[in-house]
Amino acid sequence: MDREKVLKIAEAIVNSKKTIVLTGAGISTESGIPDFRSPGGIWTRFDPALMDADILHQNPSYFYSKALPMLEFFKDINNARPSPAHLILADMEREGLISSVITQNIDSLHTKAGSKKVYEVHGNLKEAHCMSCGKKTDFNCLVEKVKAGNIPPECDSCGGILRPSVILFGDRLPECFASAVEEVKSCELLFIIGSSLEVAPVNSLPYLARSYIILNRARTSYDKGAYVVLNEKAGDGLKEIYSEVKNVVN
Repeated sequence: MDREKVLKIAEAIVNSKKTIVLTGAGISTESGIPDFRSPGGIWTRFDPALMDADILHQNPSYFYSKALPMLEFFKDINNARPSPAHLILADMEREGLISSVITQNIDSLHTKAGSKKVYEVHGNLKEAHCMSCGKKTDFNCLVEKVKAGNIPPECDSCGGILRPSVILFGDRLPECFASAVEEVKSCELLFIIGSSLEVAPVNSLPYLARSYIILNRARTSYDKGAYVVLNEKAGDGLKEIYSEVKNVVN
């Protein structure tokens, strides 16, 4: 591992008055969750065309008649445990080294790891909600309704149609994205971990930061503008960075 880059990142974090973290799939693959685009990823198992908000809204019966294998797979993701990288970020928040985490991931592993201020800008797999009255329910409840043949699954309160609380193609991002944008605008440093920065509009966030650092296994199209780029696994790189942060602080 490039020790000079690790030290440079550690010093930048220690010297920053406000550091925000942006995470992508690369931090959760270390918890056994496949990403979407890589060989063997989610899109090689399921048709990405099904993850379309228009299909869900216009023909919910068709959507749910096709979606059960994918929904059951997503249900299994809820059993995943945080990786060492998730736990380190929770520790860094408690110690005041980072202010918040913005994540593209829908697995809620940052919250499970103990992070308190998390912006889930692509939604989550904990919840489902009614498209009519907005009432929230447990995601597993939605899956069980579909498995029982309740297609489309109905809200127990108003009889409306339930949907997962994840962002589908064509959906507007949740309100927390606006808050995430303001967080990045106000920070001194954006620390990007495990993201290829290919998905809009989240990939606009680096442009809003005064400075940004990238920790990712592969190169990205944003590398040229980064203060430092470290091409390592999220867990390995973050472990070394956090250790060096402690040395710098002490």
